Amino acid sequence: MLRMIVMDSKAQLTVDIIAKVVEGRITIANAAKLLSKSRRTIERYVKQYQQVGIQFAIHGNRGKAPPNKTPVSIKKAVQTLIKEKYFDLNLLHLAEQLAINENIVVKRETLRSWAHDIHHVKRAKRRRSNVRKRRERMEAPGLMMQMDGSPHRWFGDKKHCLVIMIDDATSEVYAEFFPSETTVGCLKVMRECIETQGVFKTLYVDRAGIFGGPKRCNFSQMQRACEELGIEIIFANSPQGKGRVERAFDTFQDRLVPELRLNNINDIAGANAYLKHVFIPQYWQTKIQVKSKQRSEFTPLSKHTNLDDICVIKDHRKIRNDHTFSYDNKFYLIDSPLKYSIANQKIEIRKTSKKEFTAHFAGRQLKISEVNEPSKLASEDLAVQKKLEVLALIEELGSVSAASRQSGVSRDTIHRHLKLVKQGGADALKRQETPNLRHKNCVDQAIEDAVVQFSIEHPHLGQQKVAMKLTESLGVDISAGGVRSMWLRNNLNTTALRVEKSQVLQETAQTVAS
Repeated sequence: MLRMIVMDSKAQLTVDIIAKVVEGRITIANAAKLLSKSRRTIERYVKQYQQVGIQFAIHGNRGKAPPNKTPVSIKKAVQTLIKEKYFDLNLLHLAEQLAINENIVVKRETLRSWAHDIHHVKRAKRRRSNVRKRRERMEAPGLMMQMDGSPHRWFGDKKHCLVIMIDDATSEVYAEFFPSETTVGCLKVMRECIETQGVFKTLYVDRAGIFGGPKRCNFSQMQRACEELGIEIIFANSPQGKGRVERAFDTFQDRLVPELRLNNINDIAGANAYLKHVFIPQYWQTKIQVKSKQRSEFTPLSKHTNLDDICVIKDHRKIRNDHTFSYDNKFYLIDSPLKYSIANQKIEIRKTSKKEFTAHFAGRQLKISEVNEPSKLASEDLAVQKKLEVLALIEELGSVSAASRQSGVSRDTIHRHLKLVKQGGADALKRQETPNLRHKNCVDQAIEDAVVQFSIEHPHLGQQKVAMKLTESLGVDISAGGVRSMWLRNNLNTTALRVEKSQVLQETAQTVAS
């Protein structure tokens, strides 16, 4: 059976020259010069030509698959995983996850070609091309800490805020998830850093109100806490100024989001546990964090410094003459034994959680108890009793005018009360509340209910954004001012109130489901 041999021009030239050598038409030396080969190689070619003919010019591995070629089955399996499971991972992260989770070891460039074959490659973020002067890292840890928060859809469908504090010298990171960027969250992350390493020198932040921006007239809680700890706050003029923490957010969004999804994490508790026990120790500390050039500049926390008294929300209230004060729309009475009156003095309120707080005066914690105000029904009964006393005074004095002069109630009011008692008895003297009628220009109740429901589901959106989205979905013209009015009527006029209402509804739904 004849076999067709296909040769390129170089192989054909080699065959022609070796044939001439065998025929004696040219010498071995001339053949070596023509083919740029050694004399020994030409002699080997001549020997092979005499044994097998022109087939000596064809390499023995031609047409054979390379021994290190990846099987096609593995390629198809990886491409299926990219489409269905690892669709939001970059190539380097994809190679790591395949090795860890699927026990498939493939080089990054091989993955790139496989991903391009199925037209499925995660593109890199486009960054600004502005040239800026590079700022070197701080020489020692603790000289500068950068801090910021990033609202993002880290897990689930709702946005949550990741608060990060990072060391400028080593990139050592402290991070935690919160429902939103609040002072309580920033204080908690800063406290974790201080308890772990010690007190640092400076804090580099943006001009947000939480950190006490230049336009803020009073100190923020973060400024107050840093001042008590001896930490200097430096405000950045641009996001690029605190590029260490901004670049960290890019890495977290690129790698942490897919990992949370792959591990089916949809709540803050699970995300914080994975962040602190898996992501930071296994990836950040091993591949991102660097060693410092000099010894640490963190200052150990003094024995006399109590972070429970510093890393909290502090407020002040004025004491009334009866040793009571108001806080969070409630009245409280000071039960602690006092040698002298502290009326008209200011006490310090330290908020430890959403519902708990402590009162302090002159460095001493006070015992307090809530004062229960009389109910509405008791107040109504007292008003009715006063009206009946005036009517009884008429029988005693025998004159409406005399009863009016002594009680200070007008005669018309007394006659009206007498008429009411004659018609309906003493119950007719109770105050009649008018029904809460909606104004004719007010929006329908169904539209207001839709606005309230949407605002609770998306508590971080402003009134302009809510009005725009509901106008598009409902087809009804809703202004931003109208949304604001609805928020005021339903006690949802701040982001904190809407977030709290949303959390209460979620907890209620989980309780009912369980």
